[in-house]
Parts: sequence; structure tokens; C-alpha cells
Amino acid sequence: QVQLVESGGGLVQPGGSLRLSCAASGSIFRIDSMAYYRQAPGNQREWVATITSSGVTNSTDSVKGRFAISRDNAKNTVFLQMNSLKPEDTAVYYCNAQITTPAGPVYRRNTYWGQGTQVTVSS
Repeated sequence: QVQLVESGGGLVQPGGSLRLSCAASGSIFRIDSMAYYRQAPGNQREWVATITSSGVTNSTDSVKGRFAISRDNAKNTVFLQMNSLKPEDTAVYYCNAQITTPAGPVYRRNTYWGQGTQVTVSS
């Protein structure tokens, strides 16, 4: 069984920084892309940033220049460094990963989600 465990959320003042972490564990053969999404109250979940297994990154326009996604492949961990935080960044942040696991004689590729971590930006 595969688990994604998130950490690093909290309360921060506008202009502050936070670093989120998400570690994958379990019977993992390969991790392809890893990403962060967020969901604010009353809104749909939205994509924030993605990093491929080779380190290519992309992010939504509203966080470009402020957020940076990175990963440590040896530790199966993805990070989201969030700087210059704004009140509109307040949301529950979820990590997401495309993971291939062994299943008997074959391999299966599925999407896994973390449990979510609350980020609140307020003075």
C-alpha cells in the first residue's frame, strides 16, 4: 500500500513563507510526476505546481515567482516552497503523485493523494 504524508502547513502573516513537504512510502517501483493542488473554502480544487521525475517544473500563473516545487527522488519526497504569501493563498494544500507499484507479475500506475495540510495567510 502506498501513502503520501504531508507536513509543513500553518498560520503565517502576509508576505511570509512556508515550506510544505510530502513523503511517499510503501511498495513503490517508480514515481513519475509529483504535484501540489489546493482547495479554498467554497472553491474547487485547483492545480498549483508539478514536477516531473527529471525535474521539469511548471506552475499556475498566480504563484509564478513566489512558489517553487522541488523533489528529492532518493527520499520519494516533494517540496513546495511558498514565499511572499498572500491571503488568497489560504487553502488546504494536497500533494499528488503518479506512482507505479508492483502487483504480482505486473505493474500498476495509479494516482495517489496526500491527506492535505492547512495553510492560512492572515495578519
